[in-house]
This record gives sequence, structure tokens and C-alpha cells, in this order.
Amino acid sequence: MHKHHPIIHDVVIVGGGPVGLFLACELRQFDLSVLVLEQAEAPHSPLKRLPFGMRGLSVPTLEALYRRGLLDEVVTAQRASDAASRTATTAHWMGQSRRPGGHFAGIQFYLDDIDASKWPYRLPSQADASMAVTLETLETVLALRAGAMGADIRRDCDVDQFHVSDEGVTVHAGQESFRGRWLVGCDGGRSATRKASAFEFTGTDPEFTGYSVEVEIADPETLRPGRHYTPTGMYTYAPPGTIAMVDFDGGAAHRLQPITLEHVQAVLRRVSGTQITLTGLRLATTWTDRAFQTATYRKGRVLLAGDAAHIHSPIGGQGLNLGLGDAMNLGWKLASTIRGDAPAGLLDSYELERHPVGASVLDWSRAQVALMRPTQSSRALEAIIRDLIGTRDGATYFAERVWGVSLRYDFGGKHPLVGRSVPDFELVDGTRVGNLLRGGRGLILDFDADASLRAIASPWQARVMYVAGDVKDRLGLRAVLVRPDGFVAWASDADSAESELVEALARWFGTSENAVESAD
Repeated sequence: MHKHHPIIHDVVIVGGGPVGLFLACELRQFDLSVLVLEQAEAPHSPLKRLPFGMRGLSVPTLEALYRRGLLDEVVTAQRASDAASRTATTAHWMGQSRRPGGHFAGIQFYLDDIDASKWPYRLPSQADASMAVTLETLETVLALRAGAMGADIRRDCDVDQFHVSDEGVTVHAGQESFRGRWLVGCDGGRSATRKASAFEFTGTDPEFTGYSVEVEIADPETLRPGRHYTPTGMYTYAPPGTIAMVDFDGGAAHRLQPITLEHVQAVLRRVSGTQITLTGLRLATTWTDRAFQTATYRKGRVLLAGDAAHIHSPIGGQGLNLGLGDAMNLGWKLASTIRGDAPAGLLDSYELERHPVGASVLDWSRAQVALMRPTQSSRALEAIIRDLIGTRDGATYFAERVWGVSLRYDFGGKHPLVGRSVPDFELVDGTRVGNLLRGGRGLILDFDADASLRAIASPWQARVMYVAGDVKDRLGLRAVLVRPDGFVAWASDADSAESELVEALARWFGTSENAVESAD
């Protein structure tokens, strides 16, 4: 017999990892009642800490955290974690004379090769600096923020089934049940939400089993530090005992057999081509390059975000960033839908915008796997990519993709800035656009303080902040309309685009009549 909770939440989120917690923060920003159900009893796990819990944050992720006032908290928390563990959060390659900006299948590109002039609509910002953070640090900061904002976070809640009706969703977790108007599955690659809702989930099967292990080595001089391709796979060694390796076994060892010291030693010997001897296994986990995506991100009142909607190899480190991007995109759209002031099709735009981004990341992952295969053709292809990535144009292209700078949604706008992340304009009084977005409202930035634009903006003032005043670098623009997630919905560098502004306001924020009603 289930114990029923009579309270109906606006949104029940299944999964209390970074994606679910960030989405909870987004929804609470709009005063929705949010319940987060997390399977794990505690937020802490060795795999969320160094060395295996480290994740690089992309530019869109850093911008999202910055625009919600979370970036400084994450930076401070990570520094405190580093100080406490006396470990700097740096990768094994950071001791090089040239500073790498990232990699593609282990092939590095360097910061001094990148031509940032290719990105004319970027301005200096707090979100520019690359940053690595542990999952534990990020989850801790997001959980504290979500809780402080009033989200109800319940742990040790293993969701096993739910029932959907026209009015809402009833979620069952053990002997308890909870009710919500909407359900969002942020419960990872083995998502119970996705399975119970029968979302179509298709893609490519794995080619390898990946291992991340912390070991004790009797003869550490046998392995060379760094990343190495071999005739049977690939391994990366960071002394004294951190090893990542891939064994092209079709994913046969992932979750199908115990990870013992003997097994890890046998795989490492095969992959490295050495007779290395391991004397201790401190920590181990496996993963694969299985790349699957759901055909849709929504079924009625059930939505998916993060790994619940798409899974791929962790090589390249884009999974976390992809999931947080889902949450940033979905939050304000779902909130507007629940409030009843969403224009037609707003919630559908979540899938329309994010599904292609997910598909692109899966293909990016597949391309890296193709380059890693232990074959002559892959080694030949690697040599060509290595030459290309060493050129200025090549390094710039790979930086665009790896950092997320190239992200652009197809809004159909005429201006090249439309669909891109808004530059962090600095007003003459020192205020930055990133700080103006903290309240979750849209923005009209009117650099000329044009009375006609002010009049156009007036009916939408409940959900769009009108900001008049010059900025230190206009980038040739006259005015910009920014969505709550920081993406440009309209931009003007001429005097004849006011009708397009009205269309953009109606598309993303509803009709002017509805906007006025919501302000009353």
C-alpha cells in the first residue's frame, strides 16, 4: 500500500544530480513548487571526487552559472576543495610549455593557435576562463542553492513507477507516492523515467569497454605518463596510480563481470603491451561508447533532460555540459507553460532546439571513437587530424566545438547574432548583462534609449526588462532582445527592424494582451 502525499507539486524531478538540481533552481526562480526525488541516500561518492569526478565546464555552462549568480560560488567551493585535499584540479598535460585548450580523441589543440577574432560577437566575460570542477563540488553548490530557494529534495527515493493522467502525474517510490503536474526525468543513462514512459531510444552499440582505475603498481616505470595509442587500444597514465584505458571488446566487460585486480591487470597488460604488475585496486569503474538518444524529449506531461535523453562516451567530457544546457533551456519554458502565459509552441521549442545539439554531441563522440580504433586506417586518420588541429584555422574550429562557442539555435532571424549567446555587454555604469539575467526575465537592451522601443517593450514588462543606455562596446548593434536563458531572440543594427522585435516578443513571451494580463 502506497502512502500518498496530497500536495500536488508543479514539477516532480526524478534525479538529484547536477542536471536535476540545476533545473530545480531554474523552476524555483519562477516560484513553482518543485520536488526532487533522488535514488542515492547521500550525495557523496568517491567517483564524484578527484581524480575521476573531474569535469571540464564549457562556455555555455559557465555562462549559465554566471547568469544565475552561481559561478562565483562554484569557483570558491572548488578552491576550498582543492585546498582541503591539497590537490590542484589540473590534468596530467598541464605541465607542458604550451597551454592546451582541449583535445579531440586525445589530440591537443593549444591556446596560442586559436584565432578568437573569428568570433566577432563575443566580449570578455567572467565566463570566459576554462574551468574544471568535481561533480561533488558542483552538486553540493547546486543542492544548497536549490534548497535555499525552496525546492523539496528527498533522497533514498527509488522511483519504480508512475501514472500519467490529463491532470498530472503520480510518482511511486517504494511505499510512498507523490503527485505533480509535470514530471521531468533527469535520472541518468539508465533512466527509469525514460523506460517507464517507453520513449524510443536508439543509436549505436559500444565498440569498447573503458576503465577508470586507481591502482598500486609494483613497477610503475613500466608505463609512460600521458596518453598512448597502442595496437590493442589506448591508455592514459598519471602517476602514481591513476589510469584510464579503453579495450575494444565491444563493451563486453561493462557491468557484466566483477572489476577485480586480476581483471584490470590483464586488460592493462593487453592494452599497454607490457607485463606490468598491479598490487592493489583502490577504485575502479567502467564505461562504454554506447551512443543513444531518445526520438523525442517529451511525451505529454513527461519530459527528459540530461543523460536520460542522450548517452555517449565520456571522452571529451561533454555529457555534463549537454545536460546542464538542457536544464537551462527547459526551465523558463516549462515555467511559462505552467503559469499559463506561454505562447503556442514554446514548450515544443525545447526539443526542437536541444535534440539537434544532443545529436551533434553524439556524432562528435562517435568521431573520436573512430579515431581511437586500434587499426592502421585510424592511425592514418589520426595523423591527418593532428596536422589539421595544429593549424590556426584547425585549432580555432576544434576550440569552437569543444568549448561550445559555436552553439547557435535556429530561430530563423536575419541577424548573425540571433540564436547565439548574448555577449556580456557592459553598460557605462559598469553593470553587465550577465548580472541583469539573474532574475530570469528576458531583456530588451536599447543602446540608443529609443522612445519607440520603450513603447514596444511596455506591454511585456512583466516578463521582459527594458534596459536603456549605452554600452562600452556595441559591436555595431543598436538593440538586442534576449531570452531568459541568455540567447538572442532579435538583434538590430539598423532603424527598420521594430516590427521584427514585436514578432520576436510574441514568439517567446506571448501576445501583448497576455503579457499585460500577467502584469496585472
